[in-house]
Amino acid sequence: MTPGQHAGWAAWLPALLATLIPATVYLLAAWRAGGASGDPAVRDRRWSPWRTASWLAGCVLTGVALSPLVPPGDVGHMVRHLLLGMFAPLGLIMAAPVTLLLRVAPRRLARRLTRLLRTRVVHVLTHPVTAALISVGALYVVTLTPLYAASMANPRLHHLVDHTYLATGCLFTWAVAGPDPAPHRPGVPTRVAVLIGAAAAHGWLAKHLYATLPGFQQAAQVMYYGGDVAALLLAVALFAAWYRRAGRRRPAPVPA
Repeated sequence: MTPGQHAGWAAWLPALLATLIPATVYLLAAWRAGGASGDPAVRDRRWSPWRTASWLAGCVLTGVALSPLVPPGDVGHMVRHLLLGMFAPLGLIMAAPVTLLLRVAPRRLARRLTRLLRTRVVHVLTHPVTAALISVGALYVVTLTPLYAASMANPRLHHLVDHTYLATGCLFTWAVAGPDPAPHRPGVPTRVAVLIGAAAAHGWLAKHLYATLPGFQQAAQVMYYGGDVAALLLAVALFAAWYRRAGRRRPAPVPA
């Protein structure tokens, strides 16, 4: 292998690891959750293939964001922000990974995780308002301070920013529309209001960057329109989940 070929493979390594490792772990857990069990009651509760497909889509989007397919520069940075902070989290969180973990984990670990989800700290962090402030606030801090230029010049800092986008995006998506159990989660009106506020803050920042940073106009347009699409998809996920829950609660019609 020539040095150029080695460098090419090395550039793809983070993307391959970010795609294959979580995808493999999830597939094994989904297999264990139903098909691998000899208990007929468990086999009747096989894991949803739609959840699995959602997780795999999120893994692929994460891998694409970290791959050489995304060019360097301002536009590439905004593409990575959208993929890691908005689109990939939608696929990952709609896959209900916490529910899957609770199903396949040993009983003691599942009880500990359940107690953790009920703690005050987790309740505060996963409140939609808190999650929105963390997610949108992180983006404001990166783009409106010298951190942005520093991350463009320092690969390690750039990777840290990428991971921050993914983590805060997953937190916000989970708080607004996640299908996993979340004790004390606010009702749909509150989450819709938070989603609208977060989308407005994201759009305002894109317009501000468009107007104030020379040469940033194309990146700001990508950020603005891509953010609108991601917010719309998140709203669809939220209302779809609400519709399913409302349908299950609706009493069956009485035959005439």
